[in-house]
Amino acid sequence: MKILIVAPSWVGDTVLAQPLFKLLHARHAALVLDALALPWTQPLLTRMPEVRRVIPAPFAHGELKLGARRALGAQLRAESYDQAIVLPNSFKSALVPFFAGIRLRTGYRGELRWGLLNDVRVLDGRGTPTMAERFAALGEPRGAPRARPLPAPELRSDKDRRHATLQRLGLTPQPLVAVLCPGAEYGPAKRWPARHFAALARRLAGVGYQVWLIGSSRDAALGDEIRTLSAEACVNLCGKTGLDEAIELIATSAFAVSNDSGLMHVAAALGRPLVALYGSSSPAFTPPLSGRARILKLDLPCSPCFERVCPLGHFACMMELTPERVFNALAACRTSRSDGLLKAKPPEDLE
Repeated sequence: MKILIVAPSWVGDTVLAQPLFKLLHARHAALVLDALALPWTQPLLTRMPEVRRVIPAPFAHGELKLGARRALGAQLRAESYDQAIVLPNSFKSALVPFFAGIRLRTGYRGELRWGLLNDVRVLDGRGTPTMAERFAALGEPRGAPRARPLPAPELRSDKDRRHATLQRLGLTPQPLVAVLCPGAEYGPAKRWPARHFAALARRLAGVGYQVWLIGSSRDAALGDEIRTLSAEACVNLCGKTGLDEAIELIATSAFAVSNDSGLMHVAAALGRPLVALYGSSSPAFTPPLSGRARILKLDLPCSPCFERVCPLGHFACMMELTPERVFNALAACRTSRSDGLLKAKPPEDLE
């Protein structure tokens, strides 16, 4: 059995697709699974043992490039895939499997995809409330019972790449490293305030932690603000790494604190103890799939609003989520561990 996955366009969604890949391998003996992916998600897929090969999609996000999609589809005809599973809901995402002549093309009903897909599923929002469940349902025969619980995502880390990353960045980690991920692509309503991150960084540094800020180039100015507010208690690495190196840095850490973002899902899939901060969004749809994650949210009457910017102007869902509460949640994260993966003994006031 050979299956082509058209992978999601976002980092977090790509991590949440891995349970589907695991279920497909469980259903099909000797499965060959390839993934067609945009450049920024490829480092994730190469770290998933279920994926044989990652095929670069030579398109920018949102580009049609009909000729290039037709040419890529023609190139993939030689692979003779038995099935394509198209995870994005866009018209564009279904074109390559169609041009490749893949016999069975599965995906949810979306924008103008009749004909491009010939195994069109209707989304059961009530029966599959989370994104990971919706992806996983596409791997089952139509009408089959849902697989529950889903297998958890698991990204592989590489010792040599980790060492090379630390060396390039001039980092010599102490036994205790805390990673803070202050960014969130969707908008500021999903971001814990800079001054809260700074207060947490000062607190962690004061009890012996080396604190790293990790994010994209768009988070660099935010990282500088946090570093300044923390009186340089943290190292701002935002924008200084690609996703591949960011994965290795998170794998080095004792734990992570993150907004609801792609890096939150990366930390969960690396098995790091994690405190995930939710304000305008909800963990009901895209929770971190890890037993080592603790979700913090205030459940105010106005949240989740799913807006990019607080429509009421007070941003209380994040402003009132205090650094002290996050620090205490980290203490609970660490003391709940009994498998010995955290080799360093935590400072007394984190025990």
